[in-house]
Amino acid sequence: MSRLLRAALRLSLIAVVLAPAAAPAADAIRVLDPWARATVPGQKVGGVYMEIVSSRDARLVGVSSPAAGSAEVHSMTMDGGTMRMRAVEALDLPAGTPVKLAPGGFHVMLFDLKKPLVAGQKVPITLVIEETGKRAHRITVNAIVRAGEHDGQH
Repeated sequence: MSRLLRAALRLSLIAVVLAPAAAPAADAIRVLDPWARATVPGQKVGGVYMEIVSSRDARLVGVSSPAAGSAEVHSMTMDGGTMRMRAVEALDLPAGTPVKLAPGGFHVMLFDLKKPLVAGQKVPITLVIEETGKRAHRITVNAIVRAGEHDGQH
């Protein structure tokens, strides 16, 4: 067997052995029911919701969408009858625990929408997930735009 062929076989064997260990975080993350609330003409912000389940401890550290100028993960709380929304730097995704991004709680805010979100459309959302002590991975999902009441919550 030639040297070149032996070297190629060795590299192939190494790749097969190491491939499972190098699987990206995306394999360990499930995103369920991603959806966005329809907007009205002229509205420049929108909300996106979903449930995220990670098989390993991880954090949601960023979001983006080509449908908006920028996107952030926000929390919404009530403080003495006043709704308060704040951007969060990261959202913990504990292993095996479903984390809901829903109206009235954590959610994705889309800013400077490029056009209205119309019921039935799909909006691509890229989630940046970081496993503890590891590099960040990008996962893109399509949020289905749903018509609904505009109750003041995003």
